[in-house]
Parts: sequence; C-alpha cells; structure tokens
Amino acid sequence: MRDLLIVGGGINGAGIARDAAGRGLTVTLVEQDDLASHTSSASTKLIHGGLRYLEYGEFRLVRESLRERERLLGIAPHIIWPLRFVLPQTRSPRPAWLVRTGLFLYDHIGGRRSLPGTQTVPLDGACGEGLSDRRGKAFVYSDCWVDDSRLVVLNARDAADRGAEVLTRTRFLSARRDADGWRAVIDDGGAAREIRARILVNAAGPWVADVLGRVPSNRQRPGVRLVKGSHIVVPRLYAGEHAFMLQNPDRRIVFAIPYERDFTLVGTTDEPWTQSPGPATIAPDETRYLLETVARYFARPVAEGDVKWSYAGIRPLHDDHAASASAVTRDYVLDLDGEGAPLLSIFGGKITTYRKLAEHAMATLGPWLPASADWTAGQALPGGALPDGDAEALVLGLQASHPGAATARLRRLVRAYGTDAAAILAAGGEDLGGGLTTGEVDHLVAREWARTSEDVLFRRSKLGLHVPPGTRERLDAHLSRAAARVPC
Repeated sequence: MRDLLIVGGGINGAGIARDAAGRGLTVTLVEQDDLASHTSSASTKLIHGGLRYLEYGEFRLVRESLRERERLLGIAPHIIWPLRFVLPQTRSPRPAWLVRTGLFLYDHIGGRRSLPGTQTVPLDGACGEGLSDRRGKAFVYSDCWVDDSRLVVLNARDAADRGAEVLTRTRFLSARRDADGWRAVIDDGGAAREIRARILVNAAGPWVADVLGRVPSNRQRPGVRLVKGSHIVVPRLYAGEHAFMLQNPDRRIVFAIPYERDFTLVGTTDEPWTQSPGPATIAPDETRYLLETVARYFARPVAEGDVKWSYAGIRPLHDDHAASASAVTRDYVLDLDGEGAPLLSIFGGKITTYRKLAEHAMATLGPWLPASADWTAGQALPGGALPDGDAEALVLGLQASHPGAATARLRRLVRAYGTDAAAILAAGGEDLGGGLTTGEVDHLVAREWARTSEDVLFRRSKLGLHVPPGTRERLDAHLSRAAARVPC
C-alpha cells in the first residue's frame, strides 16, 4: 500500500512527489508520456512574479510568485538565473505612470532580496539596441530564466532518490475506493497492473478532467479552461543578454528572450483550446501574430521562413469565467474530495509556484498523513549545490581539470547538470555530434528517464537546435542499443 499515487509527470506532479518523498511517505508517480512532455516544457522559460497579473488584481499570486522566485533561484542556480527585462514605453498602450506604479509594487510586495530593482534607461543606449524606434525611455526590471523541462526532471529525480517510484510512459486507467484506500489500475508497458494507495493525487494537467472521469464520484468539480500558448524561435534579433517585454496594441504581452546563444525566443500567445487534450502545435495565425510583434518593435526583418523552431502547450487553467483567454487566472485551485479515501485534484497554477503548490497540497492532505515539516525551500535540487551559487566558478574549475574540453561545452554541462557535470565529463564516450556524448546519453537514460531522441535533444537539452545532420540517427541507434541492455 502506497501513501500517494500521483497521476501526472509535469511540474506539479513532480513537485508533489519530491515534497512527499522527502517527508518519508511512499510515493508512486505515473506519467503517460515523458516527464514534462506537454505543458511543462512549453512555457516561456520564466520564473517570474507575473507583472501583467497586477493589472487583473492578482496580488496574492504575484506576491507568492515573487517570493518563490527567490527560493527557486537559491535551490537551482544551475538551471535558473537572473534576467533583466527591458519594457519600452515608445509603443505602450499603458501610460508610463501606470507601468511605473506596477513596477514599484513588483519591486516591493514580494520581499525582493538578491535581484536588482527597477531602473529607467534611455532607449538610445545599450538596452535599446536592435529596436527600430530608439527614442524615449524604457523601464528595466528583474525576473529569472529557467530550463523548465529540466526543472521537472530534477524534481522527479530528487523524489526517486528519496524513495519514490517514477513510472513514465505509463497510463492511468481507472481507480475506485475501497475500505482501505484506492485500487488504481495502470497500463504498465501494455500490461494492466493494480496499485493500492491511501491517497490519489490528480496532477494530470490538461487531462485533469479526463482522470476525474475515470474515478466514480457524485461531486461537482471545478471547471478547467484550456488555453494554448505558442512560441517561435528565430535567429538572434539583438545583442545583449537582456530580454524585452513588448506591449501590443491589444494590450497583450509578448516576450523576446535570448535563447540558446544564437536565437531569440518570442512568445506567448493565449488562444482558447476547445478540442480534447493532446499534443499541440502553433497555428498559422499565432505565427503571424508573433511575427507582427517582432516587426512592430525590432529593426531586423523576420519572415515565416526564418522561424527555426516552434512549440505550443495547453495550459489547464482554473475556469474563473474571465472574458478572454489572456485574463484567465494563473492561480491554482486544490480540489479535495474527502468522501472516503482522499482525492486531490490540481487545477491551474504556473511553473513559478509549483513548490509552494506542493506544500499547500501536503497541508491539505495533512489530516490523512503523519505530521511532518515543510522542507523543500532550503534543499537544493540535484546538481544545484553550487559553491556560493556560482555556475561560472564551477566552469573555471572544470576547465582546469579538463583542459582539452571546449568552454562552450563545459558551460552547457554546468548549466544543465550543475555539480553533476564532472561525472558526465568523466563518463566520456563517443561524440554523437554537437558535444553530445554517449556517456551523457547513458546518464540521461539511467538517471533521468530519457528513452527517445526527442527526450534527449529537446527536453533534457536544447541540442536539437545545434547538432549537425546525422546526430539524431546516431542517437537513435545508441538509444536502441541501450534499451536492449535493460534487463526484463
């Protein structure tokens, strides 16, 4: 009998699994595809308070998010780092006094400690380079960048290191209550398997309603509103390591963010999703909208043929009946069905608040669990215990011990694996292209549940944007050999 069965291997499911396992509970997490294979790898890659949410009166959410921004930066400095955002006022539909008031609140309501505050800068300086209109001024404020899919994987890995069972490519089929808890049936590699658990946690993201439909109940549940967000990746639009927050005439916000050294990430859109949950792709009108935003602000022309990559995800937001998809709350709702064995369903949320959401989930389930203390705020994720939180110092140390290794590769490994980078370097192996070695792939298979080239090239890394032709084929061949070595 497990204490918790968690359905869903996105950021909320992985975060709850880590928190629960660290409290000494027995945990099984099931994910129908790869970890972070849907919504949690399709974000704008930001740990942020959500400046625009102030406009909708979401003060509690913004305050909690800003506090979490500092905590997450502390526990995962290898995959999260500070980023300055330039907010031009030249084409703003909002008056400067309103934006400055919002930024004043943003600087102060979350207990900012380590990040610099807001400044006002001229656009004819370095902060405006690349813009087509460099007249006037801009506000510059702070938030953080995150490798979103790695954040999910590292939470799952920490959960597994603390005793959790993590089952990817495993479908939840059904569950029913009995006198002792839950009898759940899962599809484990084509064979039905029963799992007994005291508590069922539904963190299935866009599939939250689908999971509820597989569990008999007469309760009325909260509604879920599915919203698609899409992004494009184009050749680098400007110099500098800052991002831009761009305000469109329709008052929607689009970010332009330095991405993978050679590119700029542009997004997101907010479009209602009326189909059943499933893999999402960007629509032509979304691509046009983002390209029009680029053309509105930047000097460099970008056409549809310049888009190097795009991705889309479906956000499972709590339905607050807002008039537009952009205005739907990003706050989360925990719905507890305590009529018999507990069922906790997660609606909404954002990647920045996942850790606090997990704490709230454990508090909500407290009456059915042994007493325990919150612990995740101060415990580094795997690889995150950097001396003084300094990733570049670790890069320099690895350069000294591996003088033949390219600096760009060392920096990539540190930014992905933190203190585990040394072990991956020591594993060696054949270079499959672009600095991806068989030793690194074997680590991803053995420790991070990678099974396919998509898992490796676009979720565990973003090397799919960089590797030469032939790498995917060599990687597929190596993964096939690795799968053949796994014992039955």
